[in-house]
Amino acid sequence: MQRRILRRLTQCVESGKKHLALRTDRGIAGVPSDTASRGPVVRARKVDAVDKGIIEALQRNGREPFRRIAAALGVSEATVRARYGRLCDDNILQVTGVTNPLGLGFEAQAMVGIRTAGPPERVADEIARWPEAEYVVVTAGQFDLLVELVCADRRALLDVTNRIRSLDDVVSTESFLYLELWKQLYDWGARVHEPTAKEAERLDVE
Repeated sequence: MQRRILRRLTQCVESGKKHLALRTDRGIAGVPSDTASRGPVVRARKVDAVDKGIIEALQRNGREPFRRIAAALGVSEATVRARYGRLCDDNILQVTGVTNPLGLGFEAQAMVGIRTAGPPERVADEIARWPEAEYVVVTAGQFDLLVELVCADRRALLDVTNRIRSLDDVVSTESFLYLELWKQLYDWGARVHEPTAKEAERLDVE
């Protein structure tokens, strides 16, 4: 179990359905409804060394007790609890189980490069609403968009890529079918620096 960059418990979905993770009954907590389907993509507030230390600890072990995190950072457990709540409320930290899609029966994954006739945002907004689209990225270079798709099988993948091709502003697509998932980690860290004694003393009274 890992804790990634939400707040409320997620809802279960029907067996066999693929939905983007980290939903509540009103979309993603703390995010306006028009961007709720896009995940944590809005630029967040600045975080300090204690925030980053909490994030790194939870990336290493999503079930790490707040008491141990507090001891490692030199602050109180109450500070860690308050900071954790704030990170979740600000949509900087999310809690989810990271899975291997192949192990769950999703046999077709692909990265799709898309070229558009004009600004790519309209196409990106449309595809971001689809449950099969795990990531949607506006890029510079050969493609205007990169979209990662996770589908139950190749027939479903073909259906989704055909839907992409049918969008008005899409000029062309190129699909890169995944043969094997080789690495999928979310422990890149948060560029932590140790808080000074003065910072720790200030944080301990929050």
